[in-house]
Amino acid sequence: MAAAELTIGEVAARSGVAPSALRFYESAGLIRAARTGGNQRRYERATLRRLAFIQAGKAAGIPLRQIEAALATLREERPPTRDDWERLSQSWRDDLDRRIATLEALRSRLTTCIGCGCLSIDACDLLNPEDEAAARGAGAHYLERDPDA
Repeated sequence: MAAAELTIGEVAARSGVAPSALRFYESAGLIRAARTGGNQRRYERATLRRLAFIQAGKAAGIPLRQIEAALATLREERPPTRDDWERLSQSWRDDLDRRIATLEALRSRLTTCIGCGCLSIDACDLLNPEDEAAARGAGAHYLERDPDA
């Protein structure tokens, strides 16, 4: 084994990513592994940086399909750089800001109705009288803006 290659166990230990997840990421094309004559996986050390990139995206709530699309824009022959991360994370910023706003709205309404239009909580009459939210279509509309907006 070349000095720059790691076994699946070594990658799992270093990255904190379970071997089953490593196999999944490989099957999804997010990371690559070479195979030995005995069909054992060998990963380049640069895989650790790609995994850190994947884990950071997941921690931020970025869907795996978006992480995959972002990784597809990177050159295969080198690990992601700080500039790559800045560029790709910037493209995720608007999505993150929307989700943060939704979570903040949900947190502020946890003790009352969240405005889904279900009328199943007696306090809903205060936020959604006569099921006015139904006119806006499906979804919890009051999570993203105040009912008076």
